[in-house]
Amino acid sequence: MLNWYLQSGKEADVVISSRIRLARNLSNFPFITKADKNTKQKIEENIKEITPSLGYGLQFVKLKDMDDITKMVLVEKHLISPNFALNKEETGAMLINEEENISVMINEEDHLRIQAMNAGLDLENLMNLATELDERIGKVLPYAYHEKYGFLTACPTNVGTALRVSVMVHLPGLARTGNIRKILEVIHNFGMNIRGIYGEGSKAGGDMYQISNKQTLGISEAEIVKNLKVITEKVIEQERLARKILAKDQIELEDKVYRAFGTLTNAKKISSEEARDLLSEVKLGTDLGIIKELTDLKVKKLQLYTKPANLQQYLGKQIESYERDIRRAEVIKQIIGEK
Repeated sequence: MLNWYLQSGKEADVVISSRIRLARNLSNFPFITKADKNTKQKIEENIKEITPSLGYGLQFVKLKDMDDITKMVLVEKHLISPNFALNKEETGAMLINEEENISVMINEEDHLRIQAMNAGLDLENLMNLATELDERIGKVLPYAYHEKYGFLTACPTNVGTALRVSVMVHLPGLARTGNIRKILEVIHNFGMNIRGIYGEGSKAGGDMYQISNKQTLGISEAEIVKNLKVITEKVIEQERLARKILAKDQIELEDKVYRAFGTLTNAKKISSEEARDLLSEVKLGTDLGIIKELTDLKVKKLQLYTKPANLQQYLGKQIESYERDIRRAEVIKQIIGEK
């Protein structure tokens, strides 16, 4: 069985993935900003103790027991945040299952960041999964909760439901037709955040954007999920319209996507950034049925294994940047040539 990030979900031509994230803090411990090393270790011990009872095949792993490449592999798969991976303390741990569709960061910005992820547009199912796990933890470890304000979090913008719902979308059509800025403004005006591929503070690369809710207080979880789904469906509609406009100039579109495909298949060395941008064109060409040499699975493999840490894990060794660019070009050829 392929892990979720190599699968195609609903609306996969535009929506790469969906994620539900719940921020939680344990009631009898100070927030992370006020917690010392000993307190953080006690929080981890509490979570480790209850892990077998939670189900889902979750495993408890300490950050300090991972090498740097493994941590960055998890970042590139969006299973942990970049800041969490860079944590140099002896504290910090996570729960993760074999399918890697559930990830719980322990002692990141909050005591717990419960995440459920899947390919394509799948918000309702993920909400159910995250809520179920959240309730299992909350039954044995009471959360910091206020009758008026809801779940209490380290950052005031998360107070209330402490729910962050997000989708990763691929918008090359809107970018090529010059309508991307207008769409981003509309999303922003509807009370949503739109960010780069690794969330807050990151840049959009390869025409990938992360759309998420801003409001967590004074609105229910169901409303947050519904609102984000409505916005996402509008974005899907606009992106598909933009692609139809591009397809009117068939030769121009075919030339662009096949030039990108040609560079990918023939380059002797290639950086992760160049591969990412070329793969945006190639995915567009594959989704529109122009490039018939690739399947959706191959595109997903190329997107994952051209990233620096995942490339090194794929090759089974740590390599320097210049050699990585050479090996990346070789791996691209291998994946494209797979039967």
